[in-house]
Amino acid sequence: MENKRSRLSEMSQFTFGTTRMGDDSITVDERIAVARAAMDAGLWFHTSHSYGSALEVLRKAFDQDRAHVPSTIFKIGWDSIPQIRDTIQQNVGPLAVNSMAVGQLCLGGAIAEEFRTGGACYSGFQQMREEGLVDRFVVELWPWNSAGPLQALEQGYGKDIIDGLIFYFNPLQRFVSNELWDHIVANKTPVVAMRTVCGGSVTRLKNDLLAPTYLRNRAIQVAPIFEKSGRSSWTQFCIDFACSFPQVASSVGSTAHVENLHTYLNAVANSSPLPTDIVDELLVLQREWYVEHDSKAEPWSM
Repeated sequence: MENKRSRLSEMSQFTFGTTRMGDDSITVDERIAVARAAMDAGLWFHTSHSYGSALEVLRKAFDQDRAHVPSTIFKIGWDSIPQIRDTIQQNVGPLAVNSMAVGQLCLGGAIAEEFRTGGACYSGFQQMREEGLVDRFVVELWPWNSAGPLQALEQGYGKDIIDGLIFYFNPLQRFVSNELWDHIVANKTPVVAMRTVCGGSVTRLKNDLLAPTYLRNRAIQVAPIFEKSGRSSWTQFCIDFACSFPQVASSVGSTAHVENLHTYLNAVANSSPLPTDIVDELLVLQREWYVEHDSKAEPWSM
C-alpha cells in the first residue's frame, strides 16, 4: 500500500460529506442547492444508502447535471462478499450510476477475519475491481478494530488491492490505535480523514453540556492550542490540520447549508500546514487520549 498514494491523490482536498442530505427537517430544495454547489466546486462526495433520504436528494441533484456527477466514496459492507455486492447495488442503483470511484469497506464477522489473515476476501475485492464495480478500496477503521487491519498491513495482504484507510481524524479525534497510527506514519499509508471539524467549533464543544464528556474534555484541552495557532477560524484550523499530514488525501466534512460549504471552500483555498509545534502538541494529546479512553471504548460508543 506504500506505493498507492497516486490512487487517491486525484481526490479533492475537501470531500463533501452527505449525512445532512438525509435530514428531512431541511427542505429538499435547500439540500439540492448545497449538493449542486458542491458539484459546481468540483468536490468529491462521500455517501451511503444508510443516510436516510440522502441518495434520493443526491439523485435529484445529479439528474440536473449528469455531465458533472461527482466521484464518490460509498460505504459498503458488511460480513461477506455477497453482502458487499448487495450494498454496492443499494448505493449505485438509486443514483443511476454504474460504479464507485471508492468503496469504503466496513468489515465485520467472517470477512474481517479473512481480511486479517489474508483470506479469500481479497480475491473477491479484486473481482469487483475487474468487473468495474469499484475502482478503489479504502478500509474503515475504529479504535476497537485496529488490530486486525494492522496485522493485514504488516503482512502486506492486499497491497495491490487496498488503496488506503479511512477513519475519524481531526484535532479532537484520531480513531485508530497508537500502533496502527505509527504504522501509517512510518509507511506513508494513504488516509481519508473523516469528520473535518468534529461536529462543531471547539468553542461550542467545550461549553456544550450535551456533548459527550470525552469530546468536551478534549475541546477544553485543545482550545488554547487553537488560540495559539493564530488561525482565523476553527474550520481553517481543522483544514490546516489535515493538510499538515502528507498521507491525508482528503478530509470529509458535512454540511447542509451553502454558506457553510463556502466556509470550507475558503479554508481550502487559504490552507497551509500548521506549525510543527502545534501539530506535535495535538499528536501528544491524541496518543494520550487513545490510552486513557479510546482503547477502552466499547464498539460504537464514540
